Parts: sequence; structure tokens; C-alpha cells
Amino acid sequence: MLNPPPLPQPAAAVERPWDARLARRLVTPLIDTWVTPNHLTTLRLAVGLAAAAAFIPGSYVWSNLAALLLIVSNFLDHTDGELARMSGKTSRIGHIYDLASDAAVTILLFIAIGIGAKPGVALGLPPAMLGLVAGTAVALIFYLRMRIEELLGKAATQQASLGGFETEDLLYLFPLATLSNALVPTLLAAAICAPLFAVWVVIDYQRLLRRDRRMATGVAE
Repeated sequence: MLNPPPLPQPAAAVERPWDARLARRLVTPLIDTWVTPNHLTTLRLAVGLAAAAAFIPGSYVWSNLAALLLIVSNFLDHTDGELARMSGKTSRIGHIYDLASDAAVTILLFIAIGIGAKPGVALGLPPAMLGLVAGTAVALIFYLRMRIEELLGKAATQQASLGGFETEDLLYLFPLATLSNALVPTLLAAAICAPLFAVWVVIDYQRLLRRDRRMATGVAE
């Protein structure tokens, strides 16, 4: 979950994800302390980078440790936004820092998985190249989502959810890939699906830009 800039919240909010609810409970005691949302963002970034580093050796033990660190990092990603909202410590800089941390962790994660994977796999491409493709696509998606949020607000980038689980919660299933030695198929799927989703986000972004220009022209007239 991102650390949003100050925006009025609607009275009838969508169902909150389970991990966000738990994160809210855990950070409630920190509201009146010296801990800021940026401190939690830094902690999330550090754990995420540690997860990426643990994928590089490519061994079974290190990969499973990396998957556990990834789960912790993904959960910590909710804590900064929850603390910011409850304490009123929201800021534009914190929002950008959160987005940049999300992008850095995700990109380096895929590249590290590619470095640690065995060479000579699918499509005749080195695994590190597959990781770079997936990571670059994710970077583009993060950037465009930030731009869409600036144009239309956070609600425009709301993830699909079901039963208190969001799309990004699939990362909690990552240990299944490491335990079953399925990192390479997972990496290949990411290298195929992430660019396709990035293309869809680009099309959607262009559509929103055209609509915004038409609205601006109508107001000017």
C-alpha cells in the first residue's frame, strides 16, 4: 500500500485488505512517538533489498530465506501509509519515497532472481535478461500509476480485491515457488505478463490524458 498525499477520504470506503488491517493495529502505538512513516518506508526498503540480495546465490536455502524476507517486506509496505493516515504525517516527499522504494524493491527482486537462476532456460534468453525485462516493465507500470494518481487521485489506481485480498497479495504466495523450485517458470511468467500489463497501462494512461485534454479544452471554451 502506498503512502498517499493528503486527500479527503470518502465516507463509504472499499473493504480494507487483511494485511492493511493488521498493519494498522500494529502501528497504532506509534502514532504519538518519534517514529515517522518515512522510517517505516526505510525499513521496508532495507528488508526488500535484503530479499533481493538473498535471491542472488540461487541456492534452495537462500531462495527460501529470500521469499520469507519478501513476505515481510510486502507486509511492511502497508505500515507507512497506515501510520501516515492515522498520525496526519502525510507528505508529498513521503509519497514519492514510498513509490520509489516499491519500484526499486520490485525491479531488483526480478533481476536478482534472474542472476541466481540457472542459465539456458526458456526462450533461449539468459535468466538475468528475463529479470531485466520484467523489472523494466514493472518500473514503467509504477511510473504510469503515479502519473494517473496525480491526474485522478488514488482511487483511480485502486487494485482489484476479493474477500479482503488485493492483487499484490499474490506476493505472499512466493514461498510456494521457492519451495517447489519453480523460480524460473515464475520469472518467465513475469517476463511475459509484466510487459503485457505495462502495454495495457500505457494505453489506459494515453486514454486518460486525451480525456483530460478534452475536459480542459471544454472548460477553456
